[in-house]
Amino acid sequence: MWFAVLAACALAYALKLAGYLVPQHVLDIPWVHRVTPLLPVALLTALIVTQALLTNDGLVVVDARAAGVGVAVLLLLLRAPFLVVVAAAAVTAALVRALT
Repeated sequence: MWFAVLAACALAYALKLAGYLVPQHVLDIPWVHRVTPLLPVALLTALIVTQALLTNDGLVVVDARAAGVGVAVLLLLLRAPFLVVVAAAAVTAALVRALT
């Protein structure tokens, strides 16, 4: 277990270091310049969808996790403070789990 964690840490660090090796002329390409700021949003969205809406079997389910994410999205659209968003999402998910 710890070997896997350490290996993942080393791989993530090596990937981060590899980013510094990308030549500047590659970063100056217009489509790379437009797409690069969008990559974190796409990765975080994929992470949220897979963690909040999919089961271990890959099936889409709408359960307490989805309710929590829905409340979080709503509060983020209303520009609520981050701690309020996290707390409200956790409370919502807990309440939905308790009621179902």
